[in-house]
Amino acid sequence: MSAVAMDFLQKYAPVVADQFVTMNSTQTQNALYGDVNLEALSWLERTWASYYIWMGNPVLATGVMSFLLHEIVYFGRAIPWLIIDAIPYFHQWKLQPDKHITKEQIWKCTKVVLLTHFTCELPLIYAFHPICCYFGMATYEVPFSSLGLMAAQIAFFFVFEDMFHYWAHRGLHYGPFYKNIHKLHHEFSAPIGLAAEYAHPLEVLILAQGTISGPFLYCLFRKDLHILTVYLWITLRLWQAVDAHSGYDFPWSLRHIIPFWAGADHHDYHHMAFTNCFSTSFRWWDFTLGTDSKYHAYKKRLAAAKASPRAKIEAEENERATQEGLEAERLVLMGGPNKVEQIKIGTGKKQ
Repeated sequence: MSAVAMDFLQKYAPVVADQFVTMNSTQTQNALYGDVNLEALSWLERTWASYYIWMGNPVLATGVMSFLLHEIVYFGRAIPWLIIDAIPYFHQWKLQPDKHITKEQIWKCTKVVLLTHFTCELPLIYAFHPICCYFGMATYEVPFSSLGLMAAQIAFFFVFEDMFHYWAHRGLHYGPFYKNIHKLHHEFSAPIGLAAEYAHPLEVLILAQGTISGPFLYCLFRKDLHILTVYLWITLRLWQAVDAHSGYDFPWSLRHIIPFWAGADHHDYHHMAFTNCFSTSFRWWDFTLGTDSKYHAYKKRLAAAKASPRAKIEAEENERATQEGLEAERLVLMGGPNKVEQIKIGTGKKQ
């Protein structure tokens, strides 16, 4: 950071300025790892410590690494789906093969995603870690947590996020919230991986709470969370979100291995039909509350179709679901009844 900028921050925002003050490598190593035998650690742990020593400021180092991780994982997972979509061979597994994304749509999506990343997610990511550190999360510290502990923590984060996302997502389909916030995300009735975070800034902030609140709540009750575990969680969560919007369901997709995994097959129907399948990672909330009834009826009709006219029947079913979704969306935008809210909780039947 330039001297002029630092002088400005030190004068008008000294607390912020402190976050950018760096030490030399000797000072950093003594301050952070003075009582740690770095030679006794694994290669990854030594590399981790070396990065923090090189940066000279643990808060700055964590913020930079966290944001770069988010961008590399998100675009690193989304771009291959664009390549797959450009190869006709893979279209046999495309969930809505009659719908194609234009270059203009891809460019618009990229611009919106980058804008929200730098204006919404960057401050959120940077502020998240100091807050969690205050409550006991480790960042620069080594050694890392055990693999068993990390697996248990990530499992908790997945379950918590799935619960939060289901209810927040349903809430965003309520008239005013949908019209003013969530409608942008539904511009893609046949989504692509890059569109996983194509959303209004408020939606980004709302749904991000499900991702970061799990680690935050965990830190309130236990003091054994390391940020490496959070990084693994964020990586898996981004992969899940991008894959759910990919528009493809391969025979080797995770839902064929884990029956309650949602996947693209589940979420793609939500974009097509509008009113069903609000979950993110798992299917149990939709199944328990009956908000996947149309989805199951759709899949049942496809399964009953004979092999020869299956492609024709699938196209007809997709068009039918799309038109019903457009009508449901129109009712919500007009302030009319939201058919989803007519489901009686716990029965899967309409009231």
